[in-house]
Amino acid sequence: MSQAKYIAIEGVIGAGKTSLARMLAERLNAGLLLEEVEENPFLPLFYEDPARYAFQNQVFFLLSRFRQQEGLIQADLFRSTVVSDYLFAKDAIFAHLTLNDAETALYDRLASLLMPRAVRPDLVIYLQNNTDRLMQHIRLRGLAYERHISLDYLQKLNEAYNHFFSHYTEAPLLVVNASQIDFVKRETDLDDLIRAIETPPAGTRYYHPVSAG
Repeated sequence: MSQAKYIAIEGVIGAGKTSLARMLAERLNAGLLLEEVEENPFLPLFYEDPARYAFQNQVFFLLSRFRQQEGLIQADLFRSTVVSDYLFAKDAIFAHLTLNDAETALYDRLASLLMPRAVRPDLVIYLQNNTDRLMQHIRLRGLAYERHISLDYLQKLNEAYNHFFSHYTEAPLLVVNASQIDFVKRETDLDDLIRAIETPPAGTRYYHPVSAG
C-alpha cells in the first residue's frame, strides 16, 4: 500500500464511498479529502428543478472540487497518504447526463482548462452496486434534499457510471462488486476489501467478494 499515496473512491450516490473513505483513512492513518456536498447551495434546488439549476449545480461542484485539487497539489503527497471520496474526472458524468447541449459545450470548455491540472490518483476504487440497493441506502440515510431523487434518474446515473469506468484507463482501477457486502456493519467484509486494496492493480481488476457469490 505504500506506493498508493493518493486513493480516490468512487460510486453512485448511496454506494458508500464516503463511509469507505473514512474507514480506509483511519486504517491507513491517512489524510481524508471529502467532497463538499453540503456547501453547494444549488444541490437541493437541482433535485427539485433539474432543468433550471443543473448548470449552476455542476459549475459549483466543478470549481469546488478543483479548489480541493489545488490543495492536493500544494500538499506533500510523497510523505503522507490521502484518501478521497471522489475522483475529479467523474464530474463530467453528471454534466453530460444533466446539462443541455449549450450548457454542456460551455461546461466542457471550462473543464478542459481545469482537468489537466488535477492530481491523478495512484489508485481508483469504484464501488459498483445495483440501483435498487443504492436507492435503499439513500432512503435509509434520509437526507432531506435527496428525497427528490427518482429511481429513473438513479438508474441512468448508475448506467453512466458503469460506462465511464468500463473505459477508464487514467489510473489503476479496482472495481468492487459491492451489491451484497456491507463493509460498514461487517468488519470481515471490510477486512477482505482492504486486503484487495493493499495489492493495487497495474491496470483494471475486478474484485468479487466471497459473500457476494
